Amino acid sequence: MSELISDAPIRFGRDDGAAVQWAVSSAPVAYPEAVAAMEARVASIVAGEAPELVWLLEHPPLYSAGVSAKAADLIDPDRFPVFSSGRGGQFTYHGPGQRVAYVMLDLRARSRDARAFVTALETWVIDALARLGVVGEIRCGRVGVWVCSPGDPREEKIAAIGVKLRRWVSFHGVSLNVTPDLSHFDGIVPCGISEHGVTSLERLGVQADMARVDDALAEAFKDVFGPILNAASPPAP
Repeated sequence: MSELISDAPIRFGRDDGAAVQWAVSSAPVAYPEAVAAMEARVASIVAGEAPELVWLLEHPPLYSAGVSAKAADLIDPDRFPVFSSGRGGQFTYHGPGQRVAYVMLDLRARSRDARAFVTALETWVIDALARLGVVGEIRCGRVGVWVCSPGDPREEKIAAIGVKLRRWVSFHGVSLNVTPDLSHFDGIVPCGISEHGVTSLERLGVQADMARVDDALAEAFKDVFGPILNAASPPAP
């Protein structure tokens, strides 16, 4: 088993304590529309014209390629639409039953430390999982959150993280597997890692609908990043 990174508390709050807007889309959002909305919001945050935003949503089935994606890791290119993405990381899957959290935070008001930011995102997910009765862990050399099923020594990824910074404002973010069809991951090598599988809350036996997961994410976010304020989902440009 890989070495566990320090589990010391991580805090990544704003210097001024201002609340982050928190939006949830009830209907699936097409990937190009979501990216366009993020681009517009990040530009407004950079310009000081809009507050920070966390946007929770689901996508129709698709594969997304990060900046480090390798062509050989796209095993079945005809299975679902494939989108290039400016985020970090490699190939990942998004689809129904997976909670995607797009995180648009201004690191100029927090800490201009990209590595600490990624660790804070991992801590957020781990804290949310703990509220659902799941032990999530961080592994050296593997971005994301990992779990071990009871009685099974294999490590499996339950949450992926891929972000991008533009003038120290973040976008893209986190995807947490709640009840997705895990066979949909078979069309890629998820995050370029073939020696470990993927799992979900459902597969772990956790009875949690998306609303309960969202509540856990909201409470854990406040502990790591600070207060939130409910808001409408961003409009597509």
